[in-house]
Amino acid sequence: MTRWTTRGLVLLLWSATSCVTNPEPAREDSIIPDVLPAMVFPSDNPYSDAKAELGRHLFYDQRLSADGSTSCASCHVQDRAFSDAPHQISVGVRGEQGQRNSPTLVNVGYRRALFWDGRVSTLEDQASAVLRSPIEMDVDTTAVLNLLRADYRDRWVQAFGDTIPSIQRVAQAIATFERTIVSTGSRYDRFRRGETWLLSEQEREGMTLYFSSRTMCSSCHGGPDLTDDAFHNIGLFHHYFDRGRYDVTRNPYDEGKFKTPTLRNIALTAPYMASGDSEKGVLNTLEAVVKHYVDGGTTFHSKDARVKTLHLSAHEQQALVAFLHTLTDSTVLSNPRLSKP
Repeated sequence: MTRWTTRGLVLLLWSATSCVTNPEPAREDSIIPDVLPAMVFPSDNPYSDAKAELGRHLFYDQRLSADGSTSCASCHVQDRAFSDAPHQISVGVRGEQGQRNSPTLVNVGYRRALFWDGRVSTLEDQASAVLRSPIEMDVDTTAVLNLLRADYRDRWVQAFGDTIPSIQRVAQAIATFERTIVSTGSRYDRFRRGETWLLSEQEREGMTLYFSSRTMCSSCHGGPDLTDDAFHNIGLFHHYFDRGRYDVTRNPYDEGKFKTPTLRNIALTAPYMASGDSEKGVLNTLEAVVKHYVDGGTTFHSKDARVKTLHLSAHEQQALVAFLHTLTDSTVLSNPRLSKP
C-alpha cells in the first residue's frame, strides 16, 4: 500500500493548533482525532491527478449505463452529500428498483467495507459491482470500450499511460475520484479545532449527550468519521425481508445487521437506515431516528444490547438533533473539483 501525499488534501484541511476534547466519551477510541489519517491508495491503483480527473468525468457520465440513463452521480448527488436523498430506494437502469438506498460517499476512502452488507472491501470492487449489476448500470462492455476510445482517449493516456481501456480500469479511475471526496469542514470539526463559539448552548448539550454513557451514540458512531465500520442490528423490524450481513456470512447471528454509516452530513441524507424505514414507518427525519433509539427499537434475536429504552426528555432529544446538524459540511456540497465537469 502507498500513502497519498498529493496536494495534502486531508492534512491541509485539518491543519490546526488547538482542539476541544469531547465530553464524556463512551470509550477511549470514540474520541475524534485532531487529524484524519493519511488516505491510503492500493498499490495496484496509485493516485494521480489525471486519474482522479478521469474518474470524475466517468462518475458523471450516464453513457456508461446500458440505456444511457444512469451514472454514479444519479444515486450519489453532490448537494445531498453524495447520497441518494430523498429517495428511499435507489433506482437504476430501465427504472429498475434496488433493495436499499445509496449511502453517502463522503470520506468513503476510509471505509473498510462497502455496501450496507459489507460484501466488498475496496472501492474498486464496489465500482465494478455497480457497473456490472443488471439493476444498477448494467454496463455494455463493448459499447463502453468504444466510448472510451472515441471520447476519452487523451484523458485515458494521461491517467494510465496507454490506450488500452477496460472496465476494470474504469472502476479504478472512479474509485480514485471517490477517494478525493473528503469532508472535514463541519461546524463540529471547526469547533474541535478551536472555534468554540460556533456551537450554541443547545448544540453543546446535544454533544455531551452524544458522547455520554447515557446514549452510547459514540460507541458505534465514533472515530474520525463517526462510524465503527462494523455491523449491527438496531431493532428496526421483527422480521427482516432484507437480511443484511447474513446474506454475506450466512451466520444466523448476522441477520438484520447492517454497516454503521458515517454521521457526517447526516442532516442531508434522509431517509435513514438501509431501506429508509423501520417497523413503525419511514424514517424521514433525524427526530424520528432519535425517537427510534429512545424507544429502544423492536425485539430481535441479534439486536445489539446497546439499543434499549433511553430516558431522554423532549428537550434532550431536541438537543441531540441540534448537535447532529453541526456535522454538516457545506464545502463538500459545492467544491468544483467534485462537481459535474
